[in-house]
Amino acid sequence: MSLNLLLVEDDAVFAQAMAEELRGLDHCVTIAVDGREALAAVDSAPFDAVVLDRMLPRIDGMTVLERLRGSNMTLPVIMLTALGRSVEKVEGLEAGADDYVVKPVAAAELGARLAAVVRGRGWTGGSADTIRAGDIVVSPTKFRAWRDGIALDLGKLEFKLLAEFVANADAVLTRAMLVERVWGYDFAPTTNIVDVYVRHLRVKLTAAGGEDPIVTMRGVGYMLRG
Repeated sequence: MSLNLLLVEDDAVFAQAMAEELRGLDHCVTIAVDGREALAAVDSAPFDAVVLDRMLPRIDGMTVLERLRGSNMTLPVIMLTALGRSVEKVEGLEAGADDYVVKPVAAAELGARLAAVVRGRGWTGGSADTIRAGDIVVSPTKFRAWRDGIALDLGKLEFKLLAEFVANADAVLTRAMLVERVWGYDFAPTTNIVDVYVRHLRVKLTAAGGEDPIVTMRGVGYMLRG
């Protein structure tokens, strides 16, 4: 299982060494050096799991974890720390960590623990936190979306429209279905509101040069290629 990981660690030497070993296990690893940077990273990109040090500058690891859980984010988190007393493990687990690992630890063991918590959460491919279609990722709980790792700047209705497309990738959605699910109407309006918003969405999805993933089904509606 290849995972997109956020490693939060202020020890630069340890962080680089662990990141390289995890990359050798076919994982993609982004490093954050403190709690504030970690929270910003989680907000700006989709991750499959977080490896979180407890003792961090600016914002400590426990506070980072509490903020993630306080915002109802179920992103899997493993605390990796030198603090290994039972009371400290209990504190970490009660704060919302999925696992608590004491340093030093082999990358292979950490990778296995990460895979286990991700599988246990059912995180990839259909969780309540992220849904995916091709290179498009949507997080309904954070109201954020990315294409090929680049954050999309979407309005509320554009986001709802994209989320509906991604959730039903490769299926044709009629204009009436989109009006009901995105706008909440149980009738088709006389305006071309769906076509206007699809046009806006296409512009934003292709701004970085990618191919337009939305297919027009003439006389019927639209389909997002998955």
